[in-house]
Amino acid sequence: MVKIRLKRMGAKKSPFYRIVVADVRAPRDGKFIEEIGYYNPMQSKEIKIDEERAKKWLSTGAQPTQVVKTLLKRTGIIEK
Repeated sequence: MVKIRLKRMGAKKSPFYRIVVADVRAPRDGKFIEEIGYYNPMQSKEIKIDEERAKKWLSTGAQPTQVVKTLLKRTGIIEK
């Protein structure tokens, strides 16, 4: 099973996240299949997601986590 989830990056107390497609058995910051965007909550909630790649992975059955689903709705990639 494949999930679209966040991978934590950045220094202590100043995180930013990469939105990645990964196997459910891989650790949070471990091996992933593809990076499709990033989310920076520290810099005015900056979100950048490759819409084409995200839709491709969603159509092939990848399940987004709750936070990623919210980010996808906020950017308009999936409807509410």
